[in-house]
Formats: sequence, C-alpha cells, structure tokens
Amino acid sequence: MIESPDSTDITDGSGFDADRRKLLKLTGAGVAALGAMSFLDRSIAKAQDMSNGANNFYKSDKVTVQKVTFKTQYQMNVAGSLFIANDLDRNAKNPTIIVGHPMGAVKEQSANLYATKMAEQGFVAMSIDLPFWGESDGQSRNLVSPDVYAEAFSAGVDFLGTQPFVDRTNIGAIGICGSGSFVISAAKIDPRMKAIATVSMYDMGAANRNALNHSLTVEQRKQFIAAAAEKRYAEFAGAEVELTGGTTHELTAETHAIQREFYDFYRTPRGEYTPPGATPLTTTHPTLTSNVKFMNFYPFNDIETISPRPMLFISGDQAHSKEFSEDAYKRAAEPKELVWVAGAGHVDLYDRVDLIPFDKLKSFFDQHLVAA
Repeated sequence: MIESPDSTDITDGSGFDADRRKLLKLTGAGVAALGAMSFLDRSIAKAQDMSNGANNFYKSDKVTVQKVTFKTQYQMNVAGSLFIANDLDRNAKNPTIIVGHPMGAVKEQSANLYATKMAEQGFVAMSIDLPFWGESDGQSRNLVSPDVYAEAFSAGVDFLGTQPFVDRTNIGAIGICGSGSFVISAAKIDPRMKAIATVSMYDMGAANRNALNHSLTVEQRKQFIAAAAEKRYAEFAGAEVELTGGTTHELTAETHAIQREFYDFYRTPRGEYTPPGATPLTTTHPTLTSNVKFMNFYPFNDIETISPRPMLFISGDQAHSKEFSEDAYKRAAEPKELVWVAGAGHVDLYDRVDLIPFDKLKSFFDQHLVAA
C-alpha cells in the first residue's frame, strides 16, 4: 500500500563467562570485523570530525517522497520510502531502483540519500527498512535473518512491479554495506532484478566467519557459536533478549580506528537516527543469539549465475571492507565492473556526496535499465 506523502536495553550478558561475552560482543553488524584488531597497523587517532562533505539527511525540492508498505512471502510488512521526481511522467512506464541500507542501520541512514539522488536523475527509487529493523515488521527487534532480508528485496520488486508508473522489466537494485550481500543473495534467485550495484559492500557471512583480513580462527568462531547457542536456553526461559556488536556509544583512547569510523556516522548528528520503537542504545546492535546465523551465509557462492545481468561494485580504495568487493568481482561473471573511489574509506560512501560516484551509478543504470 502507498500512504500519504511524508515530509530494549542491552543486557549485561549474565550467565556468560567474561571471555565468551567479550568474544561475542566483537561479532556485530557492520563491525563484525573488529575481531581483526591487527588489521590496521597504525596508532589510534584522536577523535576527530570525519564528516566533511557528508549530507546523509539530504532532501530535494525536485522529488516527492511517499511512505509505502508491502508484504513479503512471510506475510511481514516491509516499510519503504518511494522517491519520485516531481516532473516524472506517471503515465509512462519508468525504470526503477530499490535501495537497501547498511547492516544495523535503517533507510534514513544512507539509503534515503541514494534513493533521492537517483530519483533526481529520473529513476523511480525506493528505500526499504530490512525486516526486524526500522519501521518494518519482525520480532525480536534487530534479529539477524539473511534469508528474510533477501526476501525483502524480492518483495520490493513485487510491489514496484505492480505500480502503474513502473516498468517491471527494468528494475535495478543498490545494496549499501551489508545490503550489498543481501541484494546479491536475492538477485541469484530473482532474475527480475535486471542490474545490481553494491557500494562499500560487506559480505556479512565472511565478516562474521573470518573477520577482516581472515584474522579470526576457526576455534574462535566455534567459541562464538557455542556461547550464542548456550544463551538461547536463557532467552527461551524468558530472559531478556541480549544485543551485541554494533557501534560503540563512547570513544576512549583504546577505541579501534574502524569503530571510530562508524561512530562518526552513527553516534553523531552526521548520521544518527533512532527509528520509532528503538532507543539510542539499541541502534545498530543485532541480537546476540541470532547474529551467528551470518556464519551460515554465503552470498557469493554461485554469484556467477547472475550473469548476463550486469553487476557494478563500488568501494573506496582506502576502505577497510574493500576485500569483499574484490572477492565478489573476482567470482562474478561478465558483464561486471569494479570502481575504486580514490581516497574514500568505507563509511565515506554512506553519505559524502562529493565522493559518492552518483554519475557512475546513473550511467550504469541508464545503460542497463532500458527497453529490451
């Protein structure tokens, strides 16, 4: 349905020994790789403003925004925002793009910005909240379910493809950070997604199994899994659902450089946003017992079967996550393209409009979302 145009505290892990609790808290959305403390061989920088050029909450007077909801095959409501240029011909069939937010975020963080910019360039665009996050359905809140996340993209295609102003044969997708891996997972079994782009992609499976730079041992992985499985007993018996990982709420002299990068977006006015029903203490943090589901998530397996549909991978050449775009590009079949943004880190491409290659995204979708 289209609506009118719009203008749980973290528990202390009781029941775990300290070592296992510490390990689990290192395996969270977006910064699962913090198990790789040796990845960046440099001293911890002092807290600084890294938001130059950021415009996460960009709004355009050229675009109309509508809140929308639609159901997945699991009969869960997914919340989205539909962005349409004011001068778009609604009597015509138009190319359309669905945009997914970073893992642990919501559509108001990065996805709305991308959708707005693509709508300005003539595409119908829709950002979505993944199930269990933001305004979408799902209990427990912040639960990890890669299959349900991927289904949300296909359900978005269902919705868009039934709108009278959308050309259902020309629907593309953009996945930012963790959503890059979810949209790839969806596209492998949904050929209606005609062109796929990822930006600052995280393979959430590999990030949790291996951490960055493959720094996590199999034994450590088994400890994470065993501790989370043990915790399920307490939650089954009625204990409060525990959250883990995510972005720190306070900087110290020991805060890792990657955490500082995420902190500057999620914990400052640059990108901070608390959706309805959440609190600042719950944003970005997945549930502890569900986060291990990422261990069994292999989005790049069979990625070559997406061909001949085109794929575009965009990453900062300084991004701590660049290994994931490199891996996906290596495995994908033609046509494919890997674009490095000079001087950009991972979070830079969430919202630094002067760095994000919107012209490249436009040319990619202009080329591939055309009438057959």
